[in-house]
Amino acid sequence: MDEQYYEKLMNIKTSGEQKIFNESLHYNRYEPTSYTALEILSEQYTFTAEDSIVDFGCGKGRFVFYINHFFSSAMTGIEMNKFFYTESVDNKRNYFKINKNKTDNIHFLNSFAEKYKINPSDNKFYFFNPFSVQIFAKVIKNILVSYEEYERIVDIILYYPSDDYIYFLETSTPFLLINEIKVSYLYDNDNRHSFLIYRLGYR
Repeated sequence: MDEQYYEKLMNIKTSGEQKIFNESLHYNRYEPTSYTALEILSEQYTFTAEDSIVDFGCGKGRFVFYINHFFSSAMTGIEMNKFFYTESVDNKRNYFKINKNKTDNIHFLNSFAEKYKINPSDNKFYFFNPFSVQIFAKVIKNILVSYEEYERIVDIILYYPSDDYIYFLETSTPFLLINEIKVSYLYDNDNRHSFLIYRLGYR
C-alpha cells in the first residue's frame, strides 16, 4: 500500500521532508519509517493490545498511529522538536475524529529522550536513529534501571540500525539479538534496511 492510502485511512499527515534542522549535532533529521517497512515489521513481529510502546524521536507520529491502529497497543511518542511535537498532536486529534470507538491510549511528550521516565508498563522501545549513541546510551540506561525495578520482557526495536547502536547494545548491555527482519525491497542495495530486535528478560 502507498503512503496516501495509509494517511487517508488514519486521517493523518506524516509525509514530507524535514524543513527544520536541529541545532544540536546529537539529534538527527526527521524521516518517517516507510509504510512498506512497517507492513513487513508487523507481519514478522508480534504487537498486541497489552503492549506499551515508546517511540523515541517520534516525529509526526507515523509509527505510533500505525501500531495503534492495527494492534491497539498503548503508544507514547517522545519528540524534542516543538514543531514536530505540535504536528503529532494535531495528527492525534484528526486520528481520533475517525476512530471514535478506540481507546485514547496515545500520548505525545515534547521532551528530550533521556529525560523520559520509563513507565513500569513500557515493554517495547522503537528507535529509527533519532540521536547520537551518547544519548542512546542514556536512554538504554534508563530502560535498564526500570527493568531492575520491575522485571518484565523488554524489547528494543532498531530500524536502519547504526553500527554504534549495535556495538553499544552488544558490548555494554545484557540485551540479546533475537531477530533480524529485512526490508526485502531495499535490503539488497543497503543491508542496514532491516529491523533488529533485541530482548531482555527471557521467561
